[in-house]
Amino acid sequence: MPAALIAIDQGTTSTRAIAFDARLKPLASAQQELRQIFPAPGEVEHDPEEIWAATVATVREAIAKAGLAAKDVAGIGITNQRETTVIWDRATGRPIHNAIVWQDRRTAGFCDALRRAGHEPTIAEKTGLLLDPYFSATKIAWLLDNGAGARAQADAGRLAFGTIDSFLLWRLTGGHAHLTDATNAARTLLFDIGRGQWDEDLCRLFGVPRSLLPQVRDCAGDFGMTAPELFGAPIRVLGIAGDQQAATVGQGCFKPGMMKSTYGTGCFALLNTGAERVTSRNRLLTTIAYQLEGKRTYALEGAIFVAGAAVQWLRDGLNIIAAASEADALAARADAAEQVYLVPAFVGLGAPYWDTQARGAVFGLTRNSGAAEFARAALESVGYQTRDLLAAMTADWPHADGATVLRVDGGMTASAVTMQFLADILASPVDRPVIMETTASGAAYLAGRAAGLCPDLDGFAAQWRLDRRFEPRMDAAQRERKYAGWQDAVRRTLTAR
Repeated sequence: MPAALIAIDQGTTSTRAIAFDARLKPLASAQQELRQIFPAPGEVEHDPEEIWAATVATVREAIAKAGLAAKDVAGIGITNQRETTVIWDRATGRPIHNAIVWQDRRTAGFCDALRRAGHEPTIAEKTGLLLDPYFSATKIAWLLDNGAGARAQADAGRLAFGTIDSFLLWRLTGGHAHLTDATNAARTLLFDIGRGQWDEDLCRLFGVPRSLLPQVRDCAGDFGMTAPELFGAPIRVLGIAGDQQAATVGQGCFKPGMMKSTYGTGCFALLNTGAERVTSRNRLLTTIAYQLEGKRTYALEGAIFVAGAAVQWLRDGLNIIAAASEADALAARADAAEQVYLVPAFVGLGAPYWDTQARGAVFGLTRNSGAAEFARAALESVGYQTRDLLAAMTADWPHADGATVLRVDGGMTASAVTMQFLADILASPVDRPVIMETTASGAAYLAGRAAGLCPDLDGFAAQWRLDRRFEPRMDAAQRERKYAGWQDAVRRTLTAR
């Protein structure tokens, strides 16, 4: 019986494939960076063909490096950057335009018009989301309205929409499967998360023909077979989940009250609320954490648009570090008497503020402020923003109290300085797991579960292992003084326009 699993982890800045054994131990991986395209201020695109080529290449490389053949792979799990939108021609499989990335703000005016018309309460009640360019529906409308003849082609049923998972699945199966899973569908502004189906009224509101949309499935199940010529033999695709939901699975956050936060380009915190769909009063998102055997598990989510991207800015924008790994050492040299705040609203502020027009700002500069203070401010901004999210979650759901242990993953968790500050500013333990590839392992687990290789949720959760727990060390007075300074900086940023 095949005993290996492959996770395709298609993210905002790279495409990766990781081979796992049946116990979800990583065997080999391959990765390619993804080019970022910025057509205009506030606009972000990816080339779908580049994503596709990298996906095939990394899967082949991971299989080869692990010493496997396609016949040894029991299944593929896909996890992906959510909300990023692709529309392609059903006959040729070719995209009609570059993918519009989740960070893109070009449809802010459309969102504002719908908000002024009074549609946001109905949208939020059905989808659990806010009316924001972040999500897919307005991106779909833009592509249809700005592609030559695109809307007529869509009305005729000749085009298909998908988030990246759906586009990759179409290509992997040779155009035989136009499917997605509930977690990705829930990020489109078109999916009723209570009924678990596409909503006809929302489709009409956003001008999205129903024929464009993929069929929605559980996160674990039969999504089709890869074309045999891709990897030497067909491989079953058995799992799909959006990246933050896959990380929730990978972190074993299956019980209500468990919380994980992923620190990559942005930061995304999910709090499992079980079968209870909690309506946020503090501008958080209500979303589907995962769906298995037709049963939906819900979560509250807070999205921070800039986390690791702030470190990239130190490297690429300010040129004060040559590599992200240098940020810790530079921040450690900061003058303790200096208190510089970076509000990294480079593409607006996410939860709980949701201000698309806000832009980044730095406060507290003195003549003594320099590169080290900027580095510390960038790392600390992650902790402050996470506390904003946790405060909103606690207000929305009493079970999310201040004693919550936060499970973390993503590239920034390698920064001990950032993780220690996170524990300090939250006054809460922060747990970093042994296996850091939680997003990919979550996708692999979903495929392994469908293949009959992996245990049930409880069995998988029992396999989770702690690498390091960061305990709070900062005294309460200093913690509250620093956080009050952050709140003042955010207020000033929001009123700067």
